[in-house]
Amino acid sequence: MSTPHPSRRVALLTLGCARNEVDSEELAGRLSQDGWELVDDGGDVPADVIVVNTCTFVESAKKDSVDTLLAAADTGAKVVAVGCMAERYGAELAESMPEAAAVLGFDHYPDLGARLDDIVDGRTVAAHQPRDRRTLLPITPVHRQAAAEDVTVPGHGWGPRVLRRRLDDSPVAALKIASGCDRRCAFCAIPSFRGAFVSRHPDEVVAEAHWLAEQGVRELFLVSENSTSYGKDLGRELGGLEALLPRLAAVPGVDRVRVSYLQPAETRPALVAAIAGTRGVADYFDMSFQHSSEAVLRRMRRFGSTASFLGLVEQIRGLAPAAGIRSNVIVGFPGETEADLVELEHFLTEARLDAVGVFGYSDEDGTEAEGLPDKLDEDAVAERVARFSELVEQLTAQRAEDRVGDEVLVLVEQAGAECAGRADHQAPEVDGECLLPDGAGLAVGDLVRAKVVDAAGVDLIAQPLEVVPRRTQP
Repeated sequence: MSTPHPSRRVALLTLGCARNEVDSEELAGRLSQDGWELVDDGGDVPADVIVVNTCTFVESAKKDSVDTLLAAADTGAKVVAVGCMAERYGAELAESMPEAAAVLGFDHYPDLGARLDDIVDGRTVAAHQPRDRRTLLPITPVHRQAAAEDVTVPGHGWGPRVLRRRLDDSPVAALKIASGCDRRCAFCAIPSFRGAFVSRHPDEVVAEAHWLAEQGVRELFLVSENSTSYGKDLGRELGGLEALLPRLAAVPGVDRVRVSYLQPAETRPALVAAIAGTRGVADYFDMSFQHSSEAVLRRMRRFGSTASFLGLVEQIRGLAPAAGIRSNVIVGFPGETEADLVELEHFLTEARLDAVGVFGYSDEDGTEAEGLPDKLDEDAVAERVARFSELVEQLTAQRAEDRVGDEVLVLVEQAGAECAGRADHQAPEVDGECLLPDGAGLAVGDLVRAKVVDAAGVDLIAQPLEVVPRRTQP
């Protein structure tokens, strides 16, 4: 542990997905161990350094990251950029943003406390130099576990395990099961800066689940870049996600386990059965369809079709009729025709998904799609986004109305006059919520059995029936 300096206070700001939230909590644990005092940005006690965990998923996320860095610099604190945007652009970002005292990549994470000491003491810290992180690990997954110990992989291979420090008191916590991705989707740059796919050992994941439960967490939200690949780089005897889920669901204090980001083409019947049939695992399927036209999917370097995707939806609902299914779609991909759009409309109408994010295609630096012909202009892409946004708004509202009369388990995340939480089919932030207008007396963290009496868009309005005791035994 480093010797703490006088007045070393740090605030952490997190942008982007739940994977970034886990990274920030792990950085918070390391910084605390290194003698840094964590403070709230804008709180009564000013920070000496503000660390911004950036996102670079889409153009709007990049803009939000830049705006947050500039706003942090206006406070007078030293500002340090970390996270995906810093890893991806490194020295280029540092040159274009002199307001940042440093731009640091994933390889700086193990000794971030020491680097912040350098910054506060006026020593120059060289900006991160980006590289294709897929080249840092063996091509074949079977050899990756040993190699990952020597490479900084967010959430894995940071030397002695340091349990994270929670940055809020929510009853829901993301739990990272893997990092990186081996897929080569034509539109996606994530593998180049997140690296090849590496699973965390199941014992390590379960140990962290126990720790989270001790912090009051009742729902574990499993995150990675591709959860269907979990375990492919581990010994066969350790199993995949199907073997991990029952272990996590058995952790005392954990009442709900939710899986995120499943690749449809890799989703095996055994995994569908494990999610649908394991007590304590939410009947929730976050399927990354992206499109349903076979021609568009091939250009995207993905696999599937309207027929195969509808078959998967039918398989899921055959095992769990009330299951929540959500997805994202990209419209305006190079070469997309009106016939492709009709195909996508047909799929969405037949699939009756609970939530759908609609994104318009835009070029990402260094991706295959950036060089594809037959690009659509921005106005045409925007028109398609508007068209499909209106469609999915209608379809998801109808799906919510179908749930009127059902009983749901709601984890309360907001108490008081506007009591609200989420049911099994609703993930944090993206899928709507359950409003409990008669929830006076309920507390954040309560698990409530409720009856759905109405719907408002994707949100449900429910009448509380009883509070379910916290599970204390496996």
